[in-house]
Amino acid sequence: MAELVCVRRLSDQEGQQLLRITRRGTGSPIRLRRSMVVLASAGGNTVPAIARLVQADEDTIRQVIHRFREMGMASLDPQWAGGRPRQISPDEEQHIVETANTRPEKLGRPFTRWSIRKLADHLRLHATRRVRIGRERLRQILQRHRITFQRTKTWKESTDPHRDAKLARIEYVSSSFPQRVFAFDEFGPLARCHHRIILGGDTGAVAAST
Repeated sequence: MAELVCVRRLSDQEGQQLLRITRRGTGSPIRLRRSMVVLASAGGNTVPAIARLVQADEDTIRQVIHRFREMGMASLDPQWAGGRPRQISPDEEQHIVETANTRPEKLGRPFTRWSIRKLADHLRLHATRRVRIGRERLRQILQRHRITFQRTKTWKESTDPHRDAKLARIEYVSSSFPQRVFAFDEFGPLARCHHRIILGGDTGAVAAST
């Protein structure tokens, strides 16, 4: 069984400071995230649960917890890492931004969207121009350029065998009775309506006429 990783018992002063940081939600986003991790761990939450809470990988959560054990509140400072972080040149930053804005499939990666971990690994191991960069630094760069990785909605073609006939009927009613027709899709009604309704099946359209 893997070792249960959690922070040591917090002092009253540490607990109050951490609460102030998380409640205000201002200042360094890195300091805020690490404070949330420490508080969550002190509250008895497991590493996987904390990782889901702050949307980070489990290794990062364990690292934050271990550093807090060693250094206390000083570990929350973004500059706690040993030595000065490697400088990212403007050309490298531009390459990072371009890569983040490119679909993974186009770069030969076997997934549909990036995450911080996947992008960092790609830049370090698979990119035509390799860049070694930590996940926190990568997160900062993406935030500065307002890049987020969100799931996109995928649209599929209709499988309704009567789709064309239904669409033709809707178009006929809409053009023939403009004053007594309404149609709506998944966003709601497109015009005021009364009377008989003609359904468009899974085409996502509806029309009505007298």
